Amino acid sequence: MDVLTCDHISFGYENQIAVDQVSFSLKQGDFLCIVGKNGSGKSTLLKGILGFLKPIHGEMNFSEEAKEHGVGYLPQQTAVQKNFPATVMEVVLSGCLKERGHKPFYSKKEKQKAIYNLKRIGMASKRRMCYCDLSGGQQQRVLIARALCATKDILMLDEPTTGLDPKATMELYRILEYLNKEEHVTILMVSHDIQNLISYATHILHMNQKMKFFGTIEQYKKSEVGKEFIGGGQI
Repeated sequence: MDVLTCDHISFGYENQIAVDQVSFSLKQGDFLCIVGKNGSGKSTLLKGILGFLKPIHGEMNFSEEAKEHGVGYLPQQTAVQKNFPATVMEVVLSGCLKERGHKPFYSKKEKQKAIYNLKRIGMASKRRMCYCDLSGGQQQRVLIARALCATKDILMLDEPTTGLDPKATMELYRILEYLNKEEHVTILMVSHDIQNLISYATHILHMNQKMKFFGTIEQYKKSEVGKEFIGGGQI
């Protein structure tokens, strides 16, 4: 069953179209990487899917189960966020804000969920540390745990490896691979790192305002656009 379907969807800003007539669908357990050059509409598409932008054209639908369980989102991190003066536990708990509603304090259940998700990404032992004292890779792992508090099924990430060293990047990919393959979390990720991601993703959506390609990794490797960008390292 499809968890997300986009049918000729278009998004833009101030009547300028940034994403034009894109169609694709994802099933539970898919790992989709959205690639393309800078300014090709990758992040705009992600923001539109998350509901931050209204469609100019087309339709988008989540499955009823996805609507019920929500979507976890990891945006591009800013310098202000990196220096956020809160404990790791506090950052992860903030992913439960929607569930907490208007209650003044987090419940025992929400705290247990936060610890569980920290364990999933190997950061439970650092839950009392200040978030700003962590390395860049550790911070991103904590933000994944935060996003997992907001969802059961779907995780969306915007350039999560930007600024990370190669070791931290590979650790992040291994966590995403575990969540995807072992726990069947559907992942949708914007990235330039096509050289590494062809080993982890199941599908590629290649953007250049319009959709240049959508299909499996194997299909992408055989396509003209895939051969050009994988071979030329232009992403």
